[in-house]
Amino acid sequence: MTTLPALPPLREVIAAHGLTATKALGQNFLLDEQLLSRIAAIAGDLTDRAVLEIGPGPGGLTRAALRAGARVTAIEMDRRCLPALEQLSEAFPGKLEFVQGDATTIDHDALLGEPYAILANLPYNVGTPLFTGWLGGEVWPPRWTSLTLMFQQEVAQRIVAQPDTDAYGRLAVLAQWRSTPKLALKVHRSAFTPPPKVMSAIVHVTPAEQPAGVSAKVLERLTGAAFGQRRKMLRQSLKGLPGALAALEQLGIEPQRRAETLTVAEFVNVARVLTA
Repeated sequence: MTTLPALPPLREVIAAHGLTATKALGQNFLLDEQLLSRIAAIAGDLTDRAVLEIGPGPGGLTRAALRAGARVTAIEMDRRCLPALEQLSEAFPGKLEFVQGDATTIDHDALLGEPYAILANLPYNVGTPLFTGWLGGEVWPPRWTSLTLMFQQEVAQRIVAQPDTDAYGRLAVLAQWRSTPKLALKVHRSAFTPPPKVMSAIVHVTPAEQPAGVSAKVLERLTGAAFGQRRKMLRQSLKGLPGALAALEQLGIEPQRRAETLTVAEFVNVARVLTA
């Protein structure tokens, strides 16, 4: 059995490196190591798996992934956190690489160079753009094998929402049309340092089969138009999208309906007609 290195408590790491969570970077640190281990476990067996982590901060979730046997590549924008990650890299030789930079501008597939799981307590200010980026693209299945991500609970609920609910919108359709998201764990605000104003939740997403004949870009445009004015009837919200109203008619979808009443399958069918 492999002996894991002894590591100082995260509070000591933060104090030693003078780290304070920065609001501008959307940072909130998780220090409960039992909770961090539970989050890493949601991703499944990480033994010798390549893992991409965004915004590791002082390395709490990073050490949980490393202890679970993962090979971690971390992207951190905050230079102040790099010495703490360097210490972690020394404790787990050959298991942790980290890059200082903006995760929204880095090619993750090129950086990892192999299939990888994504595991992250996402900085609140870039969580949604990163997520929609991972869900997008015409090539499917993606290089990532799963997403295990911390969001504000409100955003997590929008990802897994069902039609005809307040939370249902563009994010739900983009998350559900060719992948399977589930809300895996709710995390109380008191678990963070400093505590955010809102509750958080972990969402776990796995790729599913892509419906035939549908362009991801077309679906993105369709949902953008439909939910851009979600209180309006489809005949109003979609009139600026060429072919959309004709597609509704062809499929027998009433143009008086509102976007939040359409199922994911109905959006996919409209997108298929528009793609063709």
